[in-house]
Amino acid sequence: MRKALAEAQQALEEGEIPIGAVVVCQDHVIARAHNLTEALHDVTAHAEMQAITAAANELGGKYLNECTLYVTIEPCTMCAGALGWSQISRIVYGATDEKRGFHEYAPHALHPKTTITAGILEEECRQFMQDFFRQKR
Repeated sequence: MRKALAEAQQALEEGEIPIGAVVVCQDHVIARAHNLTEALHDVTAHAEMQAITAAANELGGKYLNECTLYVTIEPCTMCAGALGWSQISRIVYGATDEKRGFHEYAPHALHPKTTITAGILEEECRQFMQDFFRQKR
């Protein structure tokens, strides 16, 4: 999760919403990403989406069924859908996203075998978001 927080910091420095993601496979980091929605002018360029693509390219296939995604904020419904299609084994996230998180709006979007761990470094992950939006207002 610390590596995902480092990605969130990079996003913050680039003026992006500070969400970071890392994909680990067999104890190796195979993908790192952060939000790029502003830089790419693309509403789908979430950290998770970028990480899924990078990990699939690294593995040479579309399925991430032996991988874990670490992400600072609970994935949204779009990202949860993509993660479901990737058949990712595990998702570990920091803070819950009460406004857009998949648990509230798409609780069945993930693959049935995907396990979820929530609340890892939750306060640090939440603080990134709160500080970012406080500065925007």
